[in-house]
Amino acid sequence: MAALSDVPGAVVDDAGLRHVGSPLAEQRRLASGSAFAPLGDRRVLSVAGPDRLSWLDSLSSQALTHLAPGVSTEMLILDPNGRVEHAAAVIDDGETAWLLVDAADAEPLATWLGRMRFRLRVEVRDRSDELSVIGGTRAAVAALAAVTPAGVPVVWIDPWPDVSPGGWAYARVEDHPGTERDWAEAVVDAEEFDRVVAAAVAGEVALAGREAVEALRIAAWRPRVAVDADERLLPHEMDWLRTAVHLTKGCYRGQETVAKVHNLGHPPRRVVALQLDGSDSVLPARGDVVRAGDSVIGAVTSVAVHYEEGPIALALVKRTAPSEVPYVVDTADGPIAAAVETVVPADAGATASVPRVPRLGRRRAAE
Repeated sequence: MAALSDVPGAVVDDAGLRHVGSPLAEQRRLASGSAFAPLGDRRVLSVAGPDRLSWLDSLSSQALTHLAPGVSTEMLILDPNGRVEHAAAVIDDGETAWLLVDAADAEPLATWLGRMRFRLRVEVRDRSDELSVIGGTRAAVAALAAVTPAGVPVVWIDPWPDVSPGGWAYARVEDHPGTERDWAEAVVDAEEFDRVVAAAVAGEVALAGREAVEALRIAAWRPRVAVDADERLLPHEMDWLRTAVHLTKGCYRGQETVAKVHNLGHPPRRVVALQLDGSDSVLPARGDVVRAGDSVIGAVTSVAVHYEEGPIALALVKRTAPSEVPYVVDTADGPIAAAVETVVPADAGATASVPRVPRLGRRRAAE
């Protein structure tokens, strides 16, 4: 049986395939549909039972009760204060809801869902020991033998950056960079995964590592819970209302905060995209401080080298951080200059038209 480490040029760690020798070339192949990406940092949960969709709907930020088989969406689990705790890509096959999640989030999410079952007819299972996730363009992934336990292929097509029903877009760019990203993830069994790896060892198919996957994701401004979320993250701050939140679906944990920030307030932080100075071949790390002049305004969440754009990053900064000045990222090897592009604008939120009521004293004076 062939292993990923047998693929020519492969660099493998505990999270799977990092790259196969040339992350920039791998990005090109992924974007063109001529390579697959084995996603060792993704896990598969299944939720079976007749109550599964209405149950997930009641717990999450997404409207799922009437999700049609084969339709892709995503959901967030929020804490009572509206902060992001878990995230999952969701596709239902008519009998089972499949949740594709970041590896570090799989066990915590499965455990939490298990505690929330009560007497409902649902069964939550972690299927990661028997199933794997492979990513690529929709056309590339269509060539894989995805599992079809109910006759519907378990293939999730990323809805980003389209605005899903009930969602809301904060980014105001005319051409969102995410529209150029064609991304899907197929759930495959061990036999199909081994077939793909063996074909890669034989030179019959091309593979790409997660460094290439991450670079394409960051260039598309696509949030990911494993790296872009901290214990304070509100979905508004990452423009995540776009695809993961249904603003009018009804009650769920954290819904009051989501509505209040969106309708009456502003998210306290906002994501920006950074074009980094690559002249010194230095990249920041997650958590590195971002400054505007001498003022600390935020921190880097994701960073990569893109095959066309060069060194890029996403950062969460204060809502009041200036947008028209260069930023600086402080790294262990020294400061890096960065040009900034606004993703979530400073005035995001406050969408409700609330009539202003004059003060009582002014009203009496007018009378």
